Amino acid sequence: MEAVFGLMVVVLLGVSHGIETYCDGRKNGTQCYEALGGTLVLQLMDDATKINNFNWRKNQANVLRYRSNNSKIILSEENRFFFTPSNGTLRINNLRRNDGGEYTLSIISENGERSAQQSLHLFIQAPVSSVLLDSECLFEGEMRVSCSSEGGDSPQYNWTLDGRTLTDAELLSGNTETNIITLKQHVSGHLVCSVRNKVSHVSSSKRLCTCGFIFINCTLSDGTHISTCVFEANNTLCIEPPTSTAMDSSLIICSLKAAVVIILLIGITIFFAWKKKKSKIAEGSADPRTMDHPENSVLMVQM
Repeated sequence: MEAVFGLMVVVLLGVSHGIETYCDGRKNGTQCYEALGGTLVLQLMDDATKINNFNWRKNQANVLRYRSNNSKIILSEENRFFFTPSNGTLRINNLRRNDGGEYTLSIISENGERSAQQSLHLFIQAPVSSVLLDSECLFEGEMRVSCSSEGGDSPQYNWTLDGRTLTDAELLSGNTETNIITLKQHVSGHLVCSVRNKVSHVSSSKRLCTCGFIFINCTLSDGTHISTCVFEANNTLCIEPPTSTAMDSSLIICSLKAAVVIILLIGITIFFAWKKKKSKIAEGSADPRTMDHPENSVLMVQM
């Protein structure tokens, strides 16, 4: 029977997805917070083989029944639930919303009477997937910063500036537990917004400069690293002057362009000179020629 259980564990691990967490449910009144779509390894008892039988129910409906006398395990969903008697753990894959609720474990003695009972509450929450920080300057130089989170049930927010909690001297409105805060003038530094719930924790950070300033972070060609807030209107710290190599390349390109223009001009001049000479030759050949023998001309007239 144990060999069969081992094989089933491998199969169920293959179909599960999401994060895997552990919860110790051996104490009465335990609360377990688990991630939607994740896997829960729940410790119900130390060793079920030493117990005659027990029932694990939700809303009076049996989820797990175990009988040691005939090694019988009955699960409500065999494709997602797996129970290991030797260590008393119940594995639930691909947690769903309706898996949450109040569960009751009843241990039955050999004479059929209930010898012990304990309860457990399971909460299923969607984890926070991502966080986005956005800031805008207000009319008088204050800055409004918003922290938006994707997914996540019952998110809780926390703000820090340079690793410490924001003070009243820095906050104009809001508090460090809301997703939107307004900072007073001249507040700058490394701002972090953290969003968490019982099953996840995600944060996002931004280097904050006072209104009218921007944060630059660059490394120049000579190895100089610049990381600071500068006035946005006249920022030139990360703009390097053209290098000698770049200037030489530009000079060569300009020289080649000038040479091409000169060659074209020379070619055009030669073409028009040749055309003019040809035109003169054509005009000279069109004039009447003087005869070398005038008598031939007289004869032509008489004829």
